[in-house]
Amino acid sequence: MPEQQHVLLDGSKRPHPTGSAPLAKAVDPEEEIAVTVSLRDAGKNEHPERRRADAEKVKESLGRYGLRVTDERLEVGSIEMKGKAKDLNTAFQTELKLYHGERQGEFRGREGELGIPADLDGIVAGVFGLDKRRVARRKVFPGSGDHGSFTPADLEEQYQFPEGAGEGQKIVTLEFNGALFDDDIDIFCQNHGLNTPAVEVVPVGYIPPRSLQELKQLPLQARRLAFEVAGEVMMDVEILIGLCPEADISVYFAEWDQKGWIDLLDRVILEKPVSVSISYGLAEDHPDWSLLGLTEINKRLAGAAAKGITVCISSGDDGSGDQMDDHDCHVDFPSSSPHTLSVGGTVIVSPGVEKSWWVSPGDRRGGGGATGGGVSDVFKRPAWQTVQVDSLNPGAIKGRVVPDVAALAGPPFYDLTFAGGSQPNGGTSASAPLWAALVARVNALLPASKQQRFLTPLLYRTGTDGTPLGRHICRDIDTGHDNASFPFPGRGYKVRSGYDAVTGFGVPVGVELLKALETV
Repeated sequence: MPEQQHVLLDGSKRPHPTGSAPLAKAVDPEEEIAVTVSLRDAGKNEHPERRRADAEKVKESLGRYGLRVTDERLEVGSIEMKGKAKDLNTAFQTELKLYHGERQGEFRGREGELGIPADLDGIVAGVFGLDKRRVARRKVFPGSGDHGSFTPADLEEQYQFPEGAGEGQKIVTLEFNGALFDDDIDIFCQNHGLNTPAVEVVPVGYIPPRSLQELKQLPLQARRLAFEVAGEVMMDVEILIGLCPEADISVYFAEWDQKGWIDLLDRVILEKPVSVSISYGLAEDHPDWSLLGLTEINKRLAGAAAKGITVCISSGDDGSGDQMDDHDCHVDFPSSSPHTLSVGGTVIVSPGVEKSWWVSPGDRRGGGGATGGGVSDVFKRPAWQTVQVDSLNPGAIKGRVVPDVAALAGPPFYDLTFAGGSQPNGGTSASAPLWAALVARVNALLPASKQQRFLTPLLYRTGTDGTPLGRHICRDIDTGHDNASFPFPGRGYKVRSGYDAVTGFGVPVGVELLKALETV
């Protein structure tokens, strides 16, 4: 093993994993582990010659520790490598350990900062995959059939979708763990008079079971986790199929950790879909994120936006607290990134009439739920976001405000199929794929010069009448509860006329979105 000087990798510090305890047994030193090495300026490729030189330097330097390349994604600045646990410990100056958490079970992790060989200082921006702690919480809110759940046709009418079925459009939904049941897709399509489409499944470090029978073959802990998330996966996919039955729909699957986020978004940039649906996240200041994780994920979201990809992400289902038990308000990441379309939630009171979604105590752990929203403490407000909403946290920065828009999250919920039967569902997990489907439906009808544009900044662009586009293409939601969660923080952002940090500009009017994008 070479004797090389190392330097600290800024932003790589990880605390003890929350809600977990260390195990007495050690990580097998011979275990083969995959990591993703993120190069400087990831997410874009402005200097391809330098990128190739950086990659060669990384392969040479880390190759001295026995690491080998398994995949290169130089356009986005990532190199996947494998090596033995003992060699990774040495290469990155860390100690991999085993932990056990109530929800995640046994997993590998680390604490403290990483080191990298000194000759990679300024070249390597991040190393992901050593720590497998979960940083993706699903945003699903179980519904019931008592309210007459909404079918795809109901949703099209409620939100005035333009004609078409998403022909020629590529939509991607990102999933973490879980399963995809082909039989449920068949039943859902039969129930709604749709032809069953060929949904592409893309494993990105995780191979999902495709039936209940396959799922039952998994070890107990893996089976429990996969089934828990499978309902989320099926909801995302069925909403996309129901609203865009002729689109090219792909489902990317990865593990729960930061590496999973990086690898999924790399492939999004390379594939260049029109829209992406993501129904997962975690409070942006949750201690299980590393600063590097936020930074490198955000770089890839920026790379996607630069390619005209609208990444639709649920704003969260736990109100202003986002399951952080302190006295501050919190927003969810990646929804809080300026490079996404953040989607909040509503309740349909009657046809064409909605209010903000809030069920006491505004937090799912207490049996309720509420649309996430607020002001970021991490990401500055982009110049294009010309709205006046102040953070409720004392001394906070003028941060990015979320959500941008909203759609149905609560009653009457969505008419869906799971495990062979009817299972209405909702949450902002459902709002996000609805918007992803709408973006694709609209894009299919636009002239070529107006297609494939990142939607979010356009919503805030002021028209000749002095009002932002979002006011014209959305129906304002000016009634309903604020998004306070209890007991923490016990306060929230108010619903008001015009833009607010609960439902953004409001819910979509699809035909107006099409009309606006034809001219802007």
